[in-house]
Amino acid sequence: MNLKHYSKVIDLKKNALEHLKNEDLFDKINNSVKLISNSVRQKGKLLIIGNGGSAADSQHMATELVGKYLKIRKPFPAIALTTDTSILTSISNDMDFNKIFTRQIDAIKTPKDIIFAITTSGKSKNIIDALKFSKKNKLKSVCLTSKEAPKSLERMCDIVIRVPEFRVDRIQELHIFIEHLICEELEKLIK
Repeated sequence: MNLKHYSKVIDLKKNALEHLKNEDLFDKINNSVKLISNSVRQKGKLLIIGNGGSAADSQHMATELVGKYLKIRKPFPAIALTTDTSILTSISNDMDFNKIFTRQIDAIKTPKDIIFAITTSGKSKNIIDALKFSKKNKLKSVCLTSKEAPKSLERMCDIVIRVPEFRVDRIQELHIFIEHLICEELEKLIK
């Protein structure tokens, strides 16, 4: 174990906190909380998507909201569209892997739902397809990504939250940090 290496990780977390002082990043996180909470007040739900580690983050975030984050309270309507292996493999095999999220969104969407995409690269075709589908169907969307993700995401999403990092593992660490901030703020609003 190299202490010098891990002190860099600690510095990364400090840097993330410094970036939260950046009004633009803070406003995007805050606006995401408002968008999601307004949706839920109107009987919408949060549909969370991602691939690989971001798929795990999708499940983690849904768990925090449906179960509990810091306190036991009314459950929050959140669904990770990354969990049903029968649906995922069926769509992948019979149709196209790039449709695994759009097909599910199409099946369960309501006009008040929010799509929450988690993507380190911002380039995954199935995520892009889902965001385009959401825009076309007038669903609001939030994308949690990195600063290197394509600028075209801005045209597809209502809110794009870009974390200030290049390495995938560090991007994911900052993503979970922001996801927890969002969960904490949403939990304060749930009665």
